[in-house]
Amino acid sequence: MMSKRLCLVFIFFISLFQHAHPQLITDNELPSSIEEDVNLNSPYHTTLTFFYNLDRNHFFPERAAKTLDLKNTEGDPEELAIKLQQIFEGKGIVIRTSEIPNDANFTDSTANGEQRFYFDKVKLPAIFLDKVGNQWKFSSFSVAQITDLHRETYPYGTDRLLNILPKIGTSEYLGLQLWQLAGITFLIFLTFLAHLVFTFLVDKGLIYVLDRLGYGYIGENYLLPVAKITSFYLIVLLLSFLIRILQLPVEIYAWIVPVFDTLKPFLITVIFYKIVDVVAAYFASLAAKTESTLDDQLVPLIRKTLKALVILVGTLFVLRDGLNFDILPFLTGISIGGVAIALAAQDTIKNFFGSIMIFIDKPFQVGDWVTSGEIDGTVEEVGFRSTRIRTFRNSVMYVPNGKIADAVVDNHGLRQYRRFFTTLTITYDTPPELIEEFVKGLQEIVLAHPKTRKDYFNIFFNNLSAYSQDIMFYIFFEVPTWPEELKSRHEILIQIVKLANTLGVRFAFPTQTLHMESFPEKNGLTPAYPGEAEYKTRLSNFLNSELRKKNS
Repeated sequence: MMSKRLCLVFIFFISLFQHAHPQLITDNELPSSIEEDVNLNSPYHTTLTFFYNLDRNHFFPERAAKTLDLKNTEGDPEELAIKLQQIFEGKGIVIRTSEIPNDANFTDSTANGEQRFYFDKVKLPAIFLDKVGNQWKFSSFSVAQITDLHRETYPYGTDRLLNILPKIGTSEYLGLQLWQLAGITFLIFLTFLAHLVFTFLVDKGLIYVLDRLGYGYIGENYLLPVAKITSFYLIVLLLSFLIRILQLPVEIYAWIVPVFDTLKPFLITVIFYKIVDVVAAYFASLAAKTESTLDDQLVPLIRKTLKALVILVGTLFVLRDGLNFDILPFLTGISIGGVAIALAAQDTIKNFFGSIMIFIDKPFQVGDWVTSGEIDGTVEEVGFRSTRIRTFRNSVMYVPNGKIADAVVDNHGLRQYRRFFTTLTITYDTPPELIEEFVKGLQEIVLAHPKTRKDYFNIFFNNLSAYSQDIMFYIFFEVPTWPEELKSRHEILIQIVKLANTLGVRFAFPTQTLHMESFPEKNGLTPAYPGEAEYKTRLSNFLNSELRKKNS
């Protein structure tokens, strides 16, 4: 499939080259002064002189060299002229005579009114014409930059191939010379070879090594996509260097250059987009090792934010490097518009920074029971704008993070112990000895339960109310969830009722009792209590029968 596509592209290129133009595109017939001699009277004539005398069918480099201002410049003028022409070709700059001023006194309004002409201020800002006396020439500054610009246009010694490849043959076929056709064939073969090599190194070598190290899943799902995109980027980078050497017709090369310039930042953007998944997977593995669930919620948010940032920055580079779009006014417009948007979206920005503070301070995590004003429920999800809380009515509350950041939040989920406080009311006719034994029994119940805090609890006879004698029962449970707390309460209360029934303790409740004098033939209403010795015996029997049995 890939070979068929490349063949179609190749045929398409050849069909275009048959109608392609050379470096210089003239809209009118050449002046006779250009054909016969050197004319440097205007930017128009100097440009014609330079490119016309370096055309393959009219090659007079000694005439083209006269367009250079060689002041303070060393080197062979003819070689410098040829290199300059190759720079124009390598940069993909098309010279149209209709766009060049034919005015001997031309001034550039964008350059403080100087007598200067730029061919392309974006792609080639260092190359321009200056008026020297009555002649227009390539400025001495531009001539001094030729060697460095040529090395930059044809890096890594590829400029040597410019002199070697034409020796293959200059016969023309289908609008191209023989050496150019051979070069295109070689590039197609090199593309196939590079694709096969990278595929072998990535699919076989990388995955095999990661499998041996025990990271096969990571390599297959995360590193392999990054490696494949990187291989495509390296192929595009290699072709962008080598295709310049072919010196293809510049009108065709002028749109090939933007394609490569667009592909390179685009592929880099895709590479970093894939790398975000690798980074997110690493942080997810770290978050899985922690007890907190908030960082588990933070990882996908970071992944989405980084991907959005990569797409934004990548788009700017594609616009600037690939499409030659001036992004400075765009960024300026964004900054000005950003102020207006910020003023109109204060609540949104407040919620965004509120979410950041939640992730930094970690006042709660997913699964915690929180209370704050009307908010009362379990945290289900923390987003960039709001937090989702499941209430105990099973409804869902979406609370803006800005409101949570400014509110006082009571996090019940962070409690190490859960308090249980109640008052045990017993009747007024309960003797002090029985109260003492009852309190001792309550303390033993707390000490015997596996989920209670043993180092701190308060169980005392502490009040005489209107209808009862009150015993404060103040203890803590060491349990993680509310259902477990309820279960522990149930177990403790059951033991208290059993203890009271065993000792004969009666719980009081608000009542009014009318007491009458007892008659000789009738017993009074006040129960008869057996005495302290009997209470101790009953407590001992309760501890042996209930608590000791439970602990065994």
